Amino acid sequence: MSTVPLRVLGATGERISCIGVGGSHIGSKDVSESLAVRIIRTAIDNGITFMDNSWDYHKGASEKRLGKALREGYRERAFVMTKIDGRTAESANTQLEESLRRLKVDCIDLVQHHEVIRFEDADRIFRKDGAHWALEKAQKAGKLRYIGFTGHKDPNIHLYMLRQIAEHSAQIDTVQMPLNVMDASFRSFEQLVLPELVRRQMGVLGMKSMGSGVILKSKRVTAEECLRYALSLPTSVVITGIDSIKVLNQAIGVARGFRPLNETEMQALREKAKPAATGEYELFKTSNLFDSTAEHPEWLGEEPKRMQQMVG
Repeated sequence: MSTVPLRVLGATGERISCIGVGGSHIGSKDVSESLAVRIIRTAIDNGITFMDNSWDYHKGASEKRLGKALREGYRERAFVMTKIDGRTAESANTQLEESLRRLKVDCIDLVQHHEVIRFEDADRIFRKDGAHWALEKAQKAGKLRYIGFTGHKDPNIHLYMLRQIAEHSAQIDTVQMPLNVMDASFRSFEQLVLPELVRRQMGVLGMKSMGSGVILKSKRVTAEECLRYALSLPTSVVITGIDSIKVLNQAIGVARGFRPLNETEMQALREKAKPAATGEYELFKTSNLFDSTAEHPEWLGEEPKRMQQMVG
């Protein structure tokens, strides 16, 4: 039986599955804990090693469920990623410690700065009392192995974050961003950010290949076409939401039988999706429906006292 293909995670040299299990769905109230555990373990048993998560998913339920699923020998077979929202060292440390407890691990494989969706997020992360230096300290202490960042709003914000990384000589191993057939034609991460990540040998984590299912409502492309398109880009992993064994089996099937689309096939899919690629089906770019830190600014942590004094 064929297995899920592995890919190299940028310059880290780590080999991870080309498909990853999205963390948000497994913590949903519409998915029972027992089903979530079954999805994760079935995925690992079938060769999917990459597990996505976040400190803020469903008030910690996603991390707790993943932690439960990783018992009984599954931890050793998984590459575990989570994200933190804190922009200050203090808030980043607090959230990281909570994630470690929920996941029931001593070390997380990859921790990412979550929702870099405003230009000021990069500025806050790299202040001298910012979150990045807290993650680097935790990395040296053996609490995490690699560091990355995520965002879904605008490719220019990603490019600004990359400039800040270079200016601060920071080590960032991975970048997570939307990659799908409609993104190619509207405010495109594929066109603007992806080539830069390839040049810098950063691990590329693709997400929202179906736009949380909204892209499928356009009736322009199928779920399988969406996955194949994202997998055909130079991604290390394509993270996809899975809320049932049926959807899991579909993802496994696409991965096992995957053949990269050639440029003619890729362009044909872009053209098929282009009439609907106006942002209407990429709501994470054009609305605040996916901006959890906008709804909960307290997750970012307090502004440094010196900043409060300046405006006080």
